[in-house]
Amino acid sequence: MTQRQDGSDRDRPLGKVYLVGAGPGDPGLFTLKGRDLLDQADVVIYDALVSAPILAMVNPRAELIAAGKRRGYHSLKQPEITALLIEQAQCHRTIVRLKGGDPFVFGRGGEEMAGLVAAGIEVEVVPGITAGVAVPAYAGIPVTHREYSSSVTFVTGHEAAGKYRPDVDWRAIARGSETIVIYMGIHNLSNIVNALMGASLAADTPVALIRWGTRPEQETLVATLGTVLDEMIATGFAAPAIAVIGQVVNLRSQLADGCPALAIPEWTGAAVGTSSSPRAPKEGTPIVRME
Repeated sequence: MTQRQDGSDRDRPLGKVYLVGAGPGDPGLFTLKGRDLLDQADVVIYDALVSAPILAMVNPRAELIAAGKRRGYHSLKQPEITALLIEQAQCHRTIVRLKGGDPFVFGRGGEEMAGLVAAGIEVEVVPGITAGVAVPAYAGIPVTHREYSSSVTFVTGHEAAGKYRPDVDWRAIARGSETIVIYMGIHNLSNIVNALMGASLAADTPVALIRWGTRPEQETLVATLGTVLDEMIATGFAAPAIAVIGQVVNLRSQLADGCPALAIPEWTGAAVGTSSSPRAPKEGTPIVRME
């Protein structure tokens, strides 16, 4: 393990941080390597979208710290999370940073890894299944298909500081990709729809919004670019959700019978507490464990 740089702690080795992708929610999609690391971890620092059945895999000896970021409810800011990881590596041997989906797909894993490397902390990424592929699959929508789509673009629709992000070139995306998968775009969907239609994407282009994908509470709304905003209002559809735009959405009616069965969680809803660390937020995702 990496040794400390300062003289006072030179003889004590630093721990290692694992950036682990938890996948989109279904515990059956979690990797074997990720599961093994949860069994070995001294500390698990987890995001808000990590599902309860996956948190239930954490060994009972590990300290659990909620550091999740949801729109309007940021428990810790990104620099604070990186500082927390560095801090925990001063005290523990195995630290797991558990992130929804894949750490390197809109998960800020690259930022966290860069900060850890700069601090001299040993770090390793453990990829996870990204929601942009798995969630449409669980709704009966393949993101590519030989007859409908030979290209797919994954893009974030997330707002920065409450403002629309003009650095996403929606016109180029509309013209260059047959399937568009948008992460974190529900709150900004009105701007996105207007931008795509302004780029000559037809109003009857199929759209699917999939909320809580791969989980038992998964919900799917199918509409078109021209109707999706009204449908969202009429149904009360809300984040967190993935948006899929393109002709592949029409395949859902043919393929729905082949969708994976949504897992029924075999865990109780009794919370077992949150981390006692002073850096942990006062409120976080309830933690449940397998009985």
